[in-house]
Amino acid sequence: MTTTARTVVIHENGGPEVLRLEDRPVGEPGPGEVRIRHIAIGLNFIDVYQRTGLYPQQKPAALGMEAAGVIEAVGDGVTHLKAGDRAAYAANPPGAYTEARVMPATHVCPLPDGISFEEGAAMMLKGMTVEYLFNRTTPLKRGDTVLFHAAAGGVGLIACQWARDEGITLIGTAGSDEKCAMALDHGAAHAINYRTEDFVARVREITGGRGVAAVMDSVGKDTFDGSLDCLAPLGFMILFGSSSGPVPPFDLGRLAAKGSLKITRPTLFSHIAQHETCQDMAKSLFAKVLSGAVKIRIDQRFALDDVAEAHRTLEARKTTGSTILTV
Repeated sequence: MTTTARTVVIHENGGPEVLRLEDRPVGEPGPGEVRIRHIAIGLNFIDVYQRTGLYPQQKPAALGMEAAGVIEAVGDGVTHLKAGDRAAYAANPPGAYTEARVMPATHVCPLPDGISFEEGAAMMLKGMTVEYLFNRTTPLKRGDTVLFHAAAGGVGLIACQWARDEGITLIGTAGSDEKCAMALDHGAAHAINYRTEDFVARVREITGGRGVAAVMDSVGKDTFDGSLDCLAPLGFMILFGSSSGPVPPFDLGRLAAKGSLKITRPTLFSHIAQHETCQDMAKSLFAKVLSGAVKIRIDQRFALDDVAEAHRTLEARKTTGSTILTV
C-alpha cells in the first residue's frame, strides 16, 4: 500500500524554480474516490498557467492534470474501476505530478490494454481536447477546412491525424520548417511557418479567398487578430488556450464587421463535468488510437525530479508532440 508519495508542489507563483518535490501522505479513498499509483504523467501548458498564476490557485498547490497508472483501491460507490485496473485521466483537481494520489473517480477512465501507460499519460487531456474541438464545439463535416495553430504540439499532432481521419482539411501553423513538416506528416493538408510567412495571407490563398469554417487557437494574444481575419463569414473562432498570453479585451462589434463571426472560450473541464460524457469522450479517443488512425507521439521524457527542466523546455517552445514525466 502506498502511504506517502513524492509530489510536486508550489508555495508561490513564479518560474520553474518554484517547483518543489515534497513527501505527502496519500491516505485511503473515500466514497466516490480512487487511489491510483502513477506510472507516467502528462505535461501541459495549463500546468505553466497554474505555476505562473495566470490560473490562480490557493497555496500550497499541487500541479498536473493528467496521468496513467494502476488503481490501488476504490472507495464506496465506485463501480467502473477496481483495484488492479489500468487507468488514465485528465481531471481536476490538479495534483498529477506525484507518485500516487487519492482523487475523485468520476473522470478516471479504464485504460485499454492496447494503449501503454506512457501513451495514456500523454493523450488524455490533449486527445479529449481534440475530441471536443471536432465533435462538440461547432458542427464540422467532411470537406470543411479549419485552421489549427501550434499544429506540431501535443494537441496539434493529434488534431492533424483526427482531421485526416474525419475528412476535414486542416491548415496548420508552426514555428519552424521542421515542425511544419511534422504537421504535414501527421495529416495536415497544409502547413504555414508563421515565422517566415504571413499566415492570414496564406490561409486566404489556400482557400481561394473564402477563409476557413473554424479556427482552433491555443496561442492567444499573438495570433488572435490574425485568426479572426482567416475566418469565412459565419465562421467560428475557438480560443482554447493562451500560450502567448491572454487576449486583451476587444470590441464584439468587430465580429459583425468581419462577417457575423462566432467566438467561444471552451475548456475541457466543462465538457467532461458529467461522468458519462467524460467516459464517452475517452472511449471515442481510445477508439481512434486503437484503430491506428491516431498515433500518440511522445518526443520528450523527463524524470519527476527534472520537472523544472521540463517546464523550461515547454515554455521555450522547444517541444514537439507530447511530453511526459516518468515516476
